[in-house]
Amino acid sequence: VEDQRARWERKRSRTAKELLETEHKYLEQLDLVVTYFVTILKAKGTLKPAVLETIFGPLESIYSASHVLSFHLERGNLGPGLENFCQNLDLYGHYAENLEQANKTLKEQLRKNKSFRRFKKLQETRPQFQGRKLEDLLPLPLQRLHQYKHFFRDLLENTNPDSAEHQKLAKAVKLLSEVCQWIQGIIEKRENSLHLLRVQKLLKGQKTQVLTPGRWYIREGWLLVVPSKGEELKRRMFFLFSDILIAAKPCHPLHPLNSHKLACQAVYPLHQCTVDKVFGHTRSQGGLLTLSFPHKTLLLMSSDQQDINDWYRSLTAAVR
Repeated sequence: VEDQRARWERKRSRTAKELLETEHKYLEQLDLVVTYFVTILKAKGTLKPAVLETIFGPLESIYSASHVLSFHLERGNLGPGLENFCQNLDLYGHYAENLEQANKTLKEQLRKNKSFRRFKKLQETRPQFQGRKLEDLLPLPLQRLHQYKHFFRDLLENTNPDSAEHQKLAKAVKLLSEVCQWIQGIIEKRENSLHLLRVQKLLKGQKTQVLTPGRWYIREGWLLVVPSKGEELKRRMFFLFSDILIAAKPCHPLHPLNSHKLACQAVYPLHQCTVDKVFGHTRSQGGLLTLSFPHKTLLLMSSDQQDINDWYRSLTAAVR
């Protein structure tokens, strides 16, 4: 037991030391943004208060919270440091929610606001920045959040389970996981919106409405449509979403406007669809899927076994 405790203590002090060192480095980087951008911009009035708030969000509050954590870590008071840290964790979630809008507003101001453009360039040439741009520093809080998760988990694993500090660490790890999930959700929503927008732009005209609230993009790819009568196979691009399947074909390569686009041929709602493998569970070359709708049956084929299996899994999951 004594050996185990000694091992825990060694690992714990190593992790605590590394946490403090990296916290100092993180604070230095945040300080660049707060001192050379936020504080000076507030004083100069180069940006309107609302614009300043949009670009930097709760960065000053995050900076203050890190200062307090660093102060407690330096004195070895992990317990009080954790309590304060846990109270401020929501700031990171709000920062993540605001980050996309922050980047958009920053780009807009650099395009429109000549004095801000000059000011930013001047600040970034200071030796303290070491060639880093404001854009490189703004995502730092979210990168740091993932580091916290690993540090606190390591500390938890190497802390005596009967101590009061163990409970505080367990609470911090739980809250950190919740905030990380919240942020992951924000990232996934953002990526999904970009996929929907990309597909909407790929399709010719505005008749097919891809951008619908609550719709999730799943996958896309080329498949061969097997006609009911003995015609030849038709190669079509399929886009699978959480509620619909879109079939599209390429526009004419010589079309003056739409040569790179796709023409939507059909939109199949998935709520009344059944999916079956015709053959494809064997090790043969590729396979066939049947998609049965109330008024239509689709026979889809691929010569790639893996591809048809992936489509089968994705379609059954979407239908379910």
